[in-house]
Amino acid sequence: MPDRGLPVLYIEDDALVRRASMQSLQLAGFEVIGHASVEAAAMLIDREFSGVIVSDIRLPGASGLDLLAQCRERAPDVPVILVTGHGDISMAVQAMRDGAYDFIEKPFASERLIETVRRALERRKLVRENLALRRELAGHNTNVPRIIGRSVAIEQVRRLIANIAPTDAAVLINGDTGAGKELIARSLHELSPRHDKPFIAINCGALPESMFESEMFGYEPGAFTGAVKRRIGKLEHASGGTLFLDEIESMPLALQVKLLRVLQEGMLERLGSNQPVRVNCRVVAAAKGEMAEHVASGAFRQDLLYRLNVVTIVLPPLAERREDIVPLFEHFVLDAAVRYQRPAPFLSELQRMRLMQRDWPGNVRELRNAADRFVLGVAEDSLALPENDASSQQSLKERVEQFERALIVQALEQAGGVVALAADQLHLGKATLYEKIKRYGLTARGDSEPR
Repeated sequence: MPDRGLPVLYIEDDALVRRASMQSLQLAGFEVIGHASVEAAAMLIDREFSGVIVSDIRLPGASGLDLLAQCRERAPDVPVILVTGHGDISMAVQAMRDGAYDFIEKPFASERLIETVRRALERRKLVRENLALRRELAGHNTNVPRIIGRSVAIEQVRRLIANIAPTDAAVLINGDTGAGKELIARSLHELSPRHDKPFIAINCGALPESMFESEMFGYEPGAFTGAVKRRIGKLEHASGGTLFLDEIESMPLALQVKLLRVLQEGMLERLGSNQPVRVNCRVVAAAKGEMAEHVASGAFRQDLLYRLNVVTIVLPPLAERREDIVPLFEHFVLDAAVRYQRPAPFLSELQRMRLMQRDWPGNVRELRNAADRFVLGVAEDSLALPENDASSQQSLKERVEQFERALIVQALEQAGGVVALAADQLHLGKATLYEKIKRYGLTARGDSEPR
């Protein structure tokens, strides 16, 4: 469905051709503004123009090439599609080298015009999102992480975070490696009253047992050889803020006892000191695997688990929420374009399908790396389905259902959750779409007005 906020400016001096082309675009769902000359359209063209331009090359007064030159100066991000006669092909090719988005040769089929405009508008939308992200990153309200996704699981996570972030309840985040557990922890911190205090992250699996006490509790001068001055430990540094304990399941039992005591009493003593120090920090822990199994095996203390999991947030792997893959990838592409100062490349429908078909065992972290490579132009093979990918072992029926579910989710998102609009977009009957929504466990808003 075309974005109604992105207009098409159509410039053609032949009234009949202009009227017919505008009608074709309007029937395809585009918002179209028509003018007979560059001079008449010029007042609409600036950096704030949100759509694309389609212009004949040969016009009375200023030509389509003159228009292209004006756009390069006044609105360089606006795609310009040139319409050419047979004798103007070499001129149009040169125009593309000079920055034109594409050209269409007369006479052309309406389908060719519609497809070219659709691609140009998608590129324009991506560029505008890129610019919006740049402004967001340059602003002051960028501390709160964005939790991207439209799956039922991610919607539940967002609601849970909004509910418990203002409290001091201890939270255990459970999910596979790379699923985004630290992002959830930072969201809890930034949306809490403690957001202006420290967020201290500790990887429990990377902290050697011999260094645990000095790193966590701190020490006084002379506490041990080499301790020449006081050091504030991580727990004390996190006081007033949030302590994030990642890979908590890998913490040795002896260290679990010491941590539990601090959490129970709210007090610690630096090494080499007898003076207790009060600490007041919210604890958010993260783990992979079932904690009940670690407790049953004796590798994790049950009393410490009770302290840590007042609330549990579960992050499913990407393979179980495929409708989040493309939105996440597109967000990472925009973010990488900002970081690397590169243009954000266009994602084709085939690439979207390949993204959703892959299992992404490395989860969000692997997806982000793929987006980085895509922006850097070294991703030609990274979006292809590897021969050993688990999805290549799926049956045709499973692949079709997987892709169909993702398309329905996307249509419902674009239609504001209104089934009637989504059914029109998918060229399905409402009853059929309702049946598929029920089969795939999706949610919709019925026939009410869109939001």
